[in-house]
Amino acid sequence: MKHILLAEDDLDFGNILKQYLEISGFKITWAKDGKEALDVFTKNTFNICVFDVMMPKLDGFTLAEKIIELSPETPFIFLTARKLKEDKIKGLKLGADDYIVKPFEADELVLRLNNILKRSEKSRTQLELTEIINIGDYNLNTKRLELTCNDYKKQLTQKEGELIIYLYNHKNQLLKREDILNTVWKNDDFFSGRSMDVFISRLRKYFKLDPSITIESIRNVGLEFKVS
Repeated sequence: MKHILLAEDDLDFGNILKQYLEISGFKITWAKDGKEALDVFTKNTFNICVFDVMMPKLDGFTLAEKIIELSPETPFIFLTARKLKEDKIKGLKLGADDYIVKPFEADELVLRLNNILKRSEKSRTQLELTEIINIGDYNLNTKRLELTCNDYKKQLTQKEGELIIYLYNHKNQLLKREDILNTVWKNDDFFSGRSMDVFISRLRKYFKLDPSITIESIRNVGLEFKVS
């Protein structure tokens, strides 16, 4: 039974959602605000998290940032009543696996949760097939999701790890944006594209200690992960 951390301050909505998810076969721990959710997360293990964006004490975005620091491999979804494009982009930049605007059908949420969990388990298995990958002066530990270079160590999120693996497996090749998006994000829409741009910017910073590693963008085509 997959364990979900649900952070939702609307008591009526949260209670209904909790019951529906339990009927659908999930184990649910329901926190009524962001601070409670963070406290609960540090004491339990969860397969996925569902965060409302607008919550007292700690909003969903800030909560997600803290969860990523504690467990970068745990996938999460944002729920919100706001339809602002900026909010969705912010959520995806943080690494959210999905962003759902209220009101929504509970069946849709269950479907998305199951799809994310399947992808997450498959990606984790693929990352663990090879424990250490050498990329120039760097070592990527795929089990610990750690990127190291001499004294430098960076704890990666699962999606960062997936993206690095994909780029490395296709190093020194011109890659189309849609191919990267469909493989790593499972979607090539506008918001996923913005999210990918943010992730690529992060990777450039992570690999800056080795000048032989570059990520070159080719306008309107894609990019190339060069390792000489």
